[in-house]
Amino acid sequence: MRLAERVEVAIISGGQLEQFRKQVVEQLPAAPDEVLERIHLLPTCGTQYYRLRGGEIVTVYAHALTQDERDRALAAVESEAKRLGLWEAEPWGDILEDRGSQITFSALGQQAPIDAKMAWDPDSSKKSTLRDAVAAQLPDLEVRSGGSTSVDITHRGIDKAYGMKQLADATGISLDDMLFVGDRLDPDGNDYPVLALGVDCHAVEGWEDTVAYLERLVPTLG
Repeated sequence: MRLAERVEVAIISGGQLEQFRKQVVEQLPAAPDEVLERIHLLPTCGTQYYRLRGGEIVTVYAHALTQDERDRALAAVESEAKRLGLWEAEPWGDILEDRGSQITFSALGQQAPIDAKMAWDPDSSKKSTLRDAVAAQLPDLEVRSGGSTSVDITHRGIDKAYGMKQLADATGISLDDMLFVGDRLDPDGNDYPVLALGVDCHAVEGWEDTVAYLERLVPTLG
């Protein structure tokens, strides 16, 4: 909240809105409306955009996939994951998730512990192989490597760079005046499109590193 007291703050992630609600919105301390209105929420890699106004989460946009697109995406990623031997027999939660504007494959399940996620595909070769196989089945959709164990499917041209451009349009803040903090800025990561867009980026490793960086950053702002 100390960050939002000084500058506009956007959170963009592959997670769905409900995760934002539980992990961010419901954890926020009491604050004046003008501070809360500086918080921008962009779930599912920027395919959705929400603001906090009057104590409510307000939709700015949500680019939902059609039912046909969702059905084809779910079928393609499941069949290819099984063909490649990447379908976990005993996952931690759901492997496939329909997030409306994004279909997400989580190799170990949505609730997998971080240590297991980090050990599953350290060189990203499994995700890259699956991504390429699914993309060949869905030429009309965008298929990208997501987090450490995930592959995301959206409309073409919609990724975190798209979300950042939408944020710039909505706020009037130039991309040149933004700072992006992310842990997947590598070429296979879902943060990379922001780096390729030319936005100033700072790489972190995990939430602890993010907190440490922001603790150093906040005193330098405003």
